[in-house]
Amino acid sequence: MQSQDVAPRPPSASAPVLDVGQAEAALVEHYPRLVRLAYLVLPPGLGRGRRVLTAHALAQRALPRGRPSAPVSPGLPADGGADPAYAFLRLKVVRTALAADPARRRTPRSRRAQLPPLLPQVWGLKLFPRSGGADELALDQQLATLSGPARAAYVLRGLEQLPDDAVRQVLTAAGVGDPAAALSQADRVPARYALLDAAEFDPCSLQVRPTDLLRRRQRGKAVLAAAAALAVCGTLAALPGGGWGPDGAAAPVYARNAAAEAALDPARLTSVAPTAWRTSTRLDFAAWPARGDRTGDTALLRRALAVWARPGSSVRVSATPGTATGGPAGPPQLLYAGDVDDAHVVVLYDGLRIARYAEPKGSTAAAALDLARVDGATQAEAAAVVLDRGDGNVRYLTAPWVTKAAQRDLLKPGSEPLDLGLRNGVTGPLASPARRTGGCTSWQVLQLTGDSGAHLLGDLGELVPARLTTGRPSAPHEVSSASARRSWAPFVCSLALVRSQGVRSVDAWQYARQPMPDDSGTATWVCTRAETWRGTGSRVLAQLRVPEGEYGAVVAKADDVPACGPRDPHVLAGVLWKSKAGSWYLLAAGSSHVRSITASGAVETTVEDRLLAVAAKQGARPKLKATLDDGRPLGTLR
Repeated sequence: MQSQDVAPRPPSASAPVLDVGQAEAALVEHYPRLVRLAYLVLPPGLGRGRRVLTAHALAQRALPRGRPSAPVSPGLPADGGADPAYAFLRLKVVRTALAADPARRRTPRSRRAQLPPLLPQVWGLKLFPRSGGADELALDQQLATLSGPARAAYVLRGLEQLPDDAVRQVLTAAGVGDPAAALSQADRVPARYALLDAAEFDPCSLQVRPTDLLRRRQRGKAVLAAAAALAVCGTLAALPGGGWGPDGAAAPVYARNAAAEAALDPARLTSVAPTAWRTSTRLDFAAWPARGDRTGDTALLRRALAVWARPGSSVRVSATPGTATGGPAGPPQLLYAGDVDDAHVVVLYDGLRIARYAEPKGSTAAAALDLARVDGATQAEAAAVVLDRGDGNVRYLTAPWVTKAAQRDLLKPGSEPLDLGLRNGVTGPLASPARRTGGCTSWQVLQLTGDSGAHLLGDLGELVPARLTTGRPSAPHEVSSASARRSWAPFVCSLALVRSQGVRSVDAWQYARQPMPDDSGTATWVCTRAETWRGTGSRVLAQLRVPEGEYGAVVAKADDVPACGPRDPHVLAGVLWKSKAGSWYLLAAGSSHVRSITASGAVETTVEDRLLAVAAKQGARPKLKATLDDGRPLGTLR
């Protein structure tokens, strides 16, 4: 099979001008998506471990050099769903991933791209994505038979959901000599694009295994010598004036600033009275008192503050998308300091972010710092914070107004909740679905009860659980009744699609019910919208549950669109459906203010209704549009 040559081309003169700061912001926000794109386009012959590291290296090297305000020419206009900064980064990732293919000609640029990346590097461990099922394995093998440009065309179609014209633009700008041939070759692989979102192709969620242990043992003398050198360096770093000392795993102080040092003084930490929330004008994290059995441990608090301001190289730092990682601007508020299982944990709040510091008992060698935005939190959103994760379980610190905590399986809406207990605001362990990679047979959520009633929070793998609601976007309500839980149950497994996205709340809105054309019953259309703390990056899923189905199926999804939200409470989605008799139908449904639906292309019809069901051929891909009651057009969710 021949591969198309790839050569870099100059950027288009008509492309908009960006600055490096915009590119950096887009890279931080879309980093997992760019790394997945690079991993899929890279040649499979590199091996899974090297592909993982190379994908991260290519995504990080996509950031242009220069000052934050230096202008950058993207070289390709952004498509309709992406901003110019993201389009620029995507183009650079595709171009460098294609250049890493050993099958293409040997230019100086391509030879550099085919070398192992300088950074990131991992020593003593093998990293690779989690194994998928038979479908993912088959797709990976089929993609391996394609040339680099054809593989890029398939991924741009499926992962980025670009039309062929936009794919052709990206490939041309990336230096592909014959984009049409690449698209034609990509057509040989079945369009199973949903599999591209699977964990099999996620280089940000990895498994770890040791390297060749015998070879490592033979290099023991070199390792001992390096350890001795590190010990000498550590001794020097611990001398007065820098290094660890009382600051634990924090990096050395690089500047003396009176205001900054005052913010990191444990004696200046703020706290509120245990009953302050009863008279507070707002109920958020600012109304939480300090709890835990180590609120007076000055040394622990000093280490937590120092690591927040200057995390050392040994500290594992994580932050939700859009969360700044710098230290607090002033003395933060202490929410918790105590022992949780085998760790000392400190939780702090600076008015905008929650910071959780954890260190193993008796050591600061494996300290961790987690940060999450929580600005503008409501009472329900400021009800819990993760204290500890381990063995598939999670413990929460709850708000002082919470009187009861329970675990509830949303896949069994009629079952009784399991009481978790509360001890000084800390819950018992809850079985978390956040790290689950297998089938969806249960989905445990946290049910908290207070004076204002009960509400549900879902663990999406972040520091603050997401609030779950149901109802119209203009008036969502808590999932506190049995009927509300039943409306969520078939669609709760879709929460896996919004993990680790900085999600603030998720609303499930049943916007239509449709009689099936074969008289088998009534289908349910639900729009699920995940809002983020940063405001951007929302994700919208249109889901359909047919009468014989146990779970809802995602038929359309879109990011950063107002559809299905309070600003634009309208939605239109469609799907091809096969009846038990083997007949194919085009099903479509719009929200309550849709007046008519029109299908064109493979199916030509118009109905003066918000529901459409018409016979279609297998594989048909008609276009859908609708008209609202006020005459405005409405496109499908994509």
